[in-house]
Amino acid sequence: MPDPVVEIKTLLRGLPSLKGPFRPLDLASFSSTPHEAFRIWLQDAIDNNIKEPHAMILSTVDEHGCPDARVLILKNVDHRGWHFAIKANSPKGNQITNNPAVALTFYWPQLGRQIRIRGTATELEGSECAADFLERPAGSKATALASKQSEVLEDAAMLKRNLAEAQMRIEAEPQYVSPTWKVFAVAPMTVEFWQGATDRMHQRLRYEPDEEDGHWSRKVLYP
Repeated sequence: MPDPVVEIKTLLRGLPSLKGPFRPLDLASFSSTPHEAFRIWLQDAIDNNIKEPHAMILSTVDEHGCPDARVLILKNVDHRGWHFAIKANSPKGNQITNNPAVALTFYWPQLGRQIRIRGTATELEGSECAADFLERPAGSKATALASKQSEVLEDAAMLKRNLAEAQMRIEAEPQYVSPTWKVFAVAPMTVEFWQGATDRMHQRLRYEPDEEDGHWSRKVLYP
């Protein structure tokens, strides 16, 4: 009988990765801030029809020191950092409350590009959280109200009832805002731009803040 572990290993070995060709970078021409460099790469991803280029992995740490990760959607980037929205009473919300140190990861395989951000998540003002919730489609708002995110679902009928009630509330009170809806900005401590290469001579550039003058230093890293 075939060993399933060996079969999986053989399957994985046969999958292609970083086949390119990818355009080499002129690292010296990168912007003076990681925020602007990110904007340029994001626009490049959009122009190349990358699906969901705003999808990112948010990594947190729970109360036991164990890492946790999930995919979210980027909401904005400004001088305060990279923004995302979550329910404050969700596992990720509780983890950020206990430990605001987080990491964000973007990966666009068609371009062979990755961006890694490490920093501190800070909750934005209530008015910004409310504005983000109100900008969501009605169905998304109703789902946010109806779902007890990550809790065990023991009664699917109850979820349907909750959703129906939430939809009625949204229709009756279009300006209603969930009190648990929060937007966070991740102020970066390091931002790394990674350009993959078929020969594995990847190009990497890391931004770090210079505490003395408030500017950003840029360092080229080994592949």
